[in-house]
Amino acid sequence: QVQLVESGGGLVQAGGSLRLSCAASGRTIYRYSMGWFRQAPGKEREFVAAINWSGGIIIYGDSVRGRFTISIDNAKDTVYLQMNSLKPEDTAGYFCAFDKTYHSGKDLSRADIYDYWGRGTQVTVSS
Repeated sequence: QVQLVESGGGLVQAGGSLRLSCAASGRTIYRYSMGWFRQAPGKEREFVAAINWSGGIIIYGDSVRGRFTISIDNAKDTVYLQMNSLKPEDTAGYFCAFDKTYHSGKDLSRADIYDYWGRGTQVTVSS
């Protein structure tokens, strides 16, 4: 069983930056992937970014590409999401997810391939 705890959310003005963290505990496998998704009230869950254990596979959702950067620290079992040039439309709950099965890069954008989820952290961007 893997537990995920997100942190780093908050209130920021448009154009600002935030860095989210997701700490994983209980990991016993060495080939895995982690992803970030977000969901705003009344909207469907949206893929944000994903990365594999080595950092060799990274993919981004279209709405964040060029503004957000995902990274991983295996020594700390932590994945980060650096969010720059934030927009009001980035306002959402951000959720971290863990994939214990090795999936191809394109599949990492699918929520259904992830086995464990965190409780989320709220990001609010004011205009």
